[in-house]
Amino acid sequence: MGWVHRRRDLGGLIFIDLRDREGIAQVVFDPEKGPRAHELAHNIRTEFVLAIKGRVNLRPADMVNPSLKTGEVEVVTDELEILNESDTPPFVLDGETPVSENLLLKYRYLDLRRKGIQQKIILRSKVAAETRTYLQREGFIEIETPFLTKSTPEGARDYLVPSRVNPGTFYALPQSPQLFKQLLMVSGFDKYYQIVKCFRDEDLRADRQPEFTQIDMEMSFIAEDDIIGVIEGMMEHLFGTCLGKKLQVPFPRLTYRESIDRYGRDNPDTRFSLEIADLTDIAGRSEFRVFSEAAKSGGAIKALTVADGKALSRKDLDALGGFVSPYGAKGVSWARVDENGWTGSLAKFFNQEEMQRVHEKTGARPGALILFVADAKDVVSASLGALRAHLAERLGLIDPDALAFTWITEFPMFEYSKTEGRYMATHHPFTSPMTEDVHLLETDPGRVRARAYDLVLNGSEIGGGSIRIHKSDVQSMIFKILGLREDEARAKFGFLLDALKYGTPPHGGVAFGLDRMVMIMAGAESIRDVIAFPKTLKATCLLTDAPSEVSADQLADLSLKII
Repeated sequence: MGWVHRRRDLGGLIFIDLRDREGIAQVVFDPEKGPRAHELAHNIRTEFVLAIKGRVNLRPADMVNPSLKTGEVEVVTDELEILNESDTPPFVLDGETPVSENLLLKYRYLDLRRKGIQQKIILRSKVAAETRTYLQREGFIEIETPFLTKSTPEGARDYLVPSRVNPGTFYALPQSPQLFKQLLMVSGFDKYYQIVKCFRDEDLRADRQPEFTQIDMEMSFIAEDDIIGVIEGMMEHLFGTCLGKKLQVPFPRLTYRESIDRYGRDNPDTRFSLEIADLTDIAGRSEFRVFSEAAKSGGAIKALTVADGKALSRKDLDALGGFVSPYGAKGVSWARVDENGWTGSLAKFFNQEEMQRVHEKTGARPGALILFVADAKDVVSASLGALRAHLAERLGLIDPDALAFTWITEFPMFEYSKTEGRYMATHHPFTSPMTEDVHLLETDPGRVRARAYDLVLNGSEIGGGSIRIHKSDVQSMIFKILGLREDEARAKFGFLLDALKYGTPPHGGVAFGLDRMVMIMAGAESIRDVIAFPKTLKATCLLTDAPSEVSADQLADLSLKII
């Protein structure tokens, strides 16, 4: 049984490719061997649903199709039943004809029939199953946490759910099971996991959705190395069983500061080198005013070096200024390296000794191109981090089959928000500070490092976590630094502060974005490709037309009025 993928009428014989999720089989209708079935077959069209009975035969040698798993056989049909007819689909389901994404999402149930998208959803199912296999083997307990919970906004916006029985009050859909999994550690379930839906009302991108799925974990009596060991074992298992790929463990580790200095961002793609060089001490003393003023104002001058300088034309170089402007940079300066020094407008501002020192720091050799950005430190890092990724793709420096895992550690505990006029938690307010930095909490919070860690794969953060605060007084101090008054902290997190007083063990955890990880494993361009029924960039469902208006009676039931 299955769907008609293609139909070919050769006069006497009718051939049909019959499709289900396992693949395609060729079905033959021969008027001599099944006259009634052959007669019915004239009425068959694409996407009809059929049941057939027949004999499996070897195909003639000249009709073998090596591209199909069933390409050496065919089914010669004796009986045919048309289980259901089909209207002409709004797009061709061969997976090769271009179709607009909006049309695919409107008819997602048809899109999901296509082989490519089905394979991605099946891979997702296998990844989830193998995750459970590995974690159960490691002694983890799967526990479900509530979807209707308390709103504790500290980051993205919550999705709110009004309570009918308690008018004027609201539940929130969880952005993460964070607090509940910490409470499970208090409860003595020392190894918890859950594959769980989470919700964030935020602006969307190709790798984000308003509802997404996490592989969520928490462990007691552990430190960073213990968690990292468990996760590396899980990645080995998943990529081995689901993709047949062997990973090299342990994965490399970079501190946050090293990652920013070398790659310009905290989610570096390490499949290629192209590292950033800090030239502030050299270029800042040059006669080039842009560089000298950046250095005097406490900024930085950093550079990327392209080994094959001829790969970028003058027109390409002129366009780089526009590329970095969204990151705050005013432009990109450049110099081409030859046997005698540099060519380009920068050459007149550097003497031979300074050029040589730049070459030593950047590794530039004759034929190379050096690209400079000078500005505030964060602007320089962001600009060169983005430019690095852009150039790698443009110049073909990325091996599409490579899997480059990197741990990023020692994140800043806090970030200062000029808009809010206070410190914000870099990860979340339940992350523990590094022991050696605790003394800075009250005097210099901006210098405190967190016991946090992210796992980055091919330039995408696929998971992150931290060692948590397990003492009530420390947690109260963190809330205070974040600008929460004691009464506010009690109102939002009183249940947690109370729980931490009852013998809470040291604990920590991690959460992985299942959608994003499967997207990378499947080689997909968007997480929408690995979610059965995704939302658009405007958080709408084109299939069901959600969100939609509700009746006045429903609103009255909830004591709500639309303003």
